[in-house]
Amino acid sequence: MIRSLLILALFCTASFASAADPSGGAQPNIIVIMADDLGYGDVSCNGATSFSTPNIDRMAAEGQRFTSGYCSASTCTPTRYSFLTGTYAFREKGTGIAPPNSPALIPAGMPTVASVLKSAGYKTAVIGKWHLGLGDPKPNWNGDLKPGPLEIGFDHCFLLPTTNDRVPQVFVEDHRVLNLDPADPLWVGDKAPSPDHPTGITHRDELTMDWSHGHNQTIHNGISRIGFYTGGHAARFRDQDLCDRWVSESKTWIEANQKSPFFLFFSSHDLHVPRAVHERFVGKSGLGPRGDAIIELDWCVGELLDTLDELKIAENTLVVFCSDNGPVLDDGYKDDAVEKNGDHHPAGPYQGGKYNVYEGGTRTPMITRWLGKIPAGVSDEMVCTIDFASSFASLAGATLPDDGCLDSLDVSGALLGSPDAEGRDYLVQQDNGQAGNYGLREGHWKLIRNGSKKSKNSKLRLESRNVPEFQLFDLDADIAEQKNVIGQNPEVAKKMKQRLTSVIEAGRSR
Repeated sequence: MIRSLLILALFCTASFASAADPSGGAQPNIIVIMADDLGYGDVSCNGATSFSTPNIDRMAAEGQRFTSGYCSASTCTPTRYSFLTGTYAFREKGTGIAPPNSPALIPAGMPTVASVLKSAGYKTAVIGKWHLGLGDPKPNWNGDLKPGPLEIGFDHCFLLPTTNDRVPQVFVEDHRVLNLDPADPLWVGDKAPSPDHPTGITHRDELTMDWSHGHNQTIHNGISRIGFYTGGHAARFRDQDLCDRWVSESKTWIEANQKSPFFLFFSSHDLHVPRAVHERFVGKSGLGPRGDAIIELDWCVGELLDTLDELKIAENTLVVFCSDNGPVLDDGYKDDAVEKNGDHHPAGPYQGGKYNVYEGGTRTPMITRWLGKIPAGVSDEMVCTIDFASSFASLAGATLPDDGCLDSLDVSGALLGSPDAEGRDYLVQQDNGQAGNYGLREGHWKLIRNGSKKSKNSKLRLESRNVPEFQLFDLDADIAEQKNVIGQNPEVAKKMKQRLTSVIEAGRSR
């Protein structure tokens, strides 16, 4: 009898501990797959019908799919900054879209999700698009590119240093440009190096992908880019090979580090312009290069999931799928994104997309999968990429420094689908951070503050339009943010204005 009661007590204690701590006390491997310019409605598990995304759908079927999953900004650099640092990008000047020769935007030694996990014994790597600057005061393309990821907690990096519509088209491995020939040094600048330097304007008839606005400077691989560069020919890559190389590098790194807990930031570029997918994906979506890029992205997800299965570590690996901002169609190149879009709705039911603070700009696909730990289901809890630092620290048993990750909240319970766990009760959203445009979602209310009194709407093409300084939307009744009800709800608007101002001015919200 006594032995039976002891066994029952131990079982109940273990069951209670498991319910209170879904991670079971073990340090999970963590993979964050961050898509680029992927909208809420761009995946079939969120309602896309023009094509299917079976591997992303597999994640959703085996984990939690969030209907209120957010990135913190509607452009790439600020979202990536806030994801890694756990701090709103608007708190730091210069965190708008980084130019080709941007210095490192995250200074050496600043606490990041990588450094926090590394302190808990994790191996850490970032593979893919960086776009957070390198070096100080600017990149040394022919020498050591530092500070960079290795100075903020990553053990290894294999990068596209900026974004692929900006020069240069080279890989950076750890501190050096890969395969750079010293006899052919790499030069990157803001002005043409010579009057006869070929550009998308002077040699437009030679382009394999024409530009629609901007993106008309140095030509590489038949595509003109933003910025100028010369040299480094042995180091240059072919656009169509990006996804294959990053998947290959990720597989190699995961296999080499599977014996210890690891954190991999797989930073995709597929949907971002220029959309030059590998030949085997061309025409697969029926929607042109943008749709084909989604199919390519889905393949990447499948390759990573299959790697975990092959190594038999899927049951000890938390995989998070997200996007750095909402969708855009014509973003500088004539690639038929508008003409072949058909009745596809990249932002799903939401207004806006990349570059603005309507829901379509920051409410994006969010899925968490951890076999045996996260139940399959759909959650409407509000979670954000800025919270990964605090949430992953909780799962890893790490402690956040008091002076870091200033806006990252622990929503690990919600990410794991725990029954009574709650997400955020409010979230500040920003655009590129240059004009003072903010969104504040609190429950079913959404306040927008347009400091510029203009907004870009990227439903089909980028268009600036005049908007009121303040708008208020009831998302329960108006998910598409079509009816400004600020006049009918002055007290709600007043309180939300006060909260938004308070969060911005306080310097931190954690």
